[in-house]
Formats: sequence, C-alpha cells, structure tokens
Amino acid sequence: MLKRVFDFVAAGAGLVILSPLLALIAVWIRLDSPGPVFHRGERVGQAGRQLRVFKFRTMVVNAARIGPGITAGDDPRVTRAGRFLRKTKLDELPQLINVVRGEMSLVGPRPEDPRYVALYTPEQRRVLSVRPGLTSPASVRYRDEASLLQGDDWERVYRERVMPDKLSLELEYLQHANVWSDLRILARTLEAMFR
Repeated sequence: MLKRVFDFVAAGAGLVILSPLLALIAVWIRLDSPGPVFHRGERVGQAGRQLRVFKFRTMVVNAARIGPGITAGDDPRVTRAGRFLRKTKLDELPQLINVVRGEMSLVGPRPEDPRYVALYTPEQRRVLSVRPGLTSPASVRYRDEASLLQGDDWERVYRERVMPDKLSLELEYLQHANVWSDLRILARTLEAMFR
C-alpha cells in the first residue's frame, strides 16, 4: 500500500512538474513527422493482464505493421525526434500516466510484448506477480539495448541472451525489493538518462 501511495504521489507530481517539457516534446513530435504524439503499445502486466503503455511516438505511423515489435540497431522506422527521445529515454515519460492509473509502478519489472511473454519459463513468469515498472535494474543495465540487436539474427540474440539476462535481473530485484532499493534504482535511472 505504501508503494502505491508513493507511486501515485510521485508520478502525479512528476506529470505536473514535467508538463512544460512534455508539451515541448509533443510539439516537436508533431513538427517532425505526421501522426499522433503518443503511441500505446500492448504489453503484459501484473497477473498476465494486458495493458497499453503510453509512450511518446518515436517511429513512423503504422511502424508495427511494417516491422518487428522490438527496435533493433538503426531501425529506419525511427524518426529524427525519436532517435533523441529513445537515446535519452524521454519517450518513456508518458508512462507516468500508467503509474497514476495504477497499471504500473515507478520501479518494477519492465512490461514485455505478449509475443515474448509467451516464451517465459514458469520461473520467469514470477515477474508478472507485481505491477510492471517505469524503470527497473534491467532497464538501467540495458539502457542501450538497440545497439546489441544488430544484424539478421537480432531476434535470436534477444530471445536467447538479452531477454533471459533481463529477466534474471528482474527476478533478483523481486527477491530484495524494498523502498530503499526502489529509490536507488530511481537514482540510477536519472543518472543514466543524463550520461
């Protein structure tokens, strides 16, 4: 309950404080390429329920129909504004809305695309026992994940190496999660954004 109260207050305050930045990003996206400001991606959340996460749109319209669900390397579907937003992780800020709505937490295992959740082992499915997070230990470590997914076999690399390692980090987080570990992860996330 304490975590939910903290999430609600912190995410609500974040939306208010960051509203000028969010508005500027929205204008930039509209000027950079045609289409909506937000993208709502299908992900799997707590207890395996599907949710639609808010993100600033970083790709061309209908990108999901013309390519894979994960962005690899120099994906041509990514817009000019999108490259910067992805690099700085500013595209994730609208997920504060998901946190306020109670669908996500500030810190927790990152929500995954349903196609990849279908590949989880029973042990890996334990990450679905809590609300997914805006950030996590895996999202800090794999901050530049797209650079690892190069070449024709990028999806195999993701399924066989990256995803299992990320899930291992998320499961380790779950074993030791508390207020202090969450604050440390939030601090590391902010540090990574400005690195």
